[in-house]
Amino acid sequence: MERRKPGKKPRPFWIELPILLVIAFAMTFLIQTFFVKVYYIPSGSMEQTLHGATSGGDRVLVNKIVYDFADPSPGEVVVFSGPPTWAPEAAIGGATTWFGKFFESLGSVVGLAPPNEKDFVKRVIATAGQTVSCCDPQGHLMVDGKPLVEPYIYVDFEFTPGVLDCNSVTRSRRCFGPVTVPPDSLWVMGDHRSNSADSTFGCRTPGGVCQGPIPVGNVIGKAFVVVMPISRWQGIHSYDIQGQDQSSALSGPPPVPGSVGSLPLLAGLAGAALIRRKRLWPSRNSSGFLD
Repeated sequence: MERRKPGKKPRPFWIELPILLVIAFAMTFLIQTFFVKVYYIPSGSMEQTLHGATSGGDRVLVNKIVYDFADPSPGEVVVFSGPPTWAPEAAIGGATTWFGKFFESLGSVVGLAPPNEKDFVKRVIATAGQTVSCCDPQGHLMVDGKPLVEPYIYVDFEFTPGVLDCNSVTRSRRCFGPVTVPPDSLWVMGDHRSNSADSTFGCRTPGGVCQGPIPVGNVIGKAFVVVMPISRWQGIHSYDIQGQDQSSALSGPPPVPGSVGSLPLLAGLAGAALIRRKRLWPSRNSSGFLD
């Protein structure tokens, strides 16, 4: 057996720690930029599917590459950048000092910073070429004249057939349309219909103009799991709202351990640890002996 050749003395861990942290944050930044990212839910527009800041503030993991291979489908929950005409849905109090802004930027790398006021989370209702309207005689939302069964709705506008509907003297605020979704666009709505500034915002009164659809290109990714707080660990289901069995949910991810919420950061830390491990462990030659 060959004796190990003397080499450089390993640097103390307290010297290597800042380097490892920089590597970890760099890898985390790359993961969140291109693959998955943690987003904070600011408003209550998706209750009870997702809780907003006033009721705990869910953090969700968003798949940023899934729509590189397929377009968003009706029933999926997506995070997107609001068009310029969309007003912010929740007032976001950001840092005002350079020190606070620095740590806010650092927190955004690991999903701990306040949300961007121009980012929204909604459910896809219809895609390009489809016509959306409300309501049928029972108050259901319709796509291409067919009513949807939406078990995820939390609270909708009041609707009473024959009393407060789309033909009554005082029209229900649930009513709008019909509106045809233009090419390369999506019609999106919140699960908390009576508290959501979504595609229907502005057009629920006679003569009102809808805030309208969003460009497909504005979609950041698909929200697929709630990772924080711990009490809310669960998958985010997509629903086949336009299928033959409209009440059935598509297979969604099962409840997951809380560590998934820190997946990007954990991956970065793991990468940094492997780099350090490789530097500290002696290499072996092809015969298996230490060099």
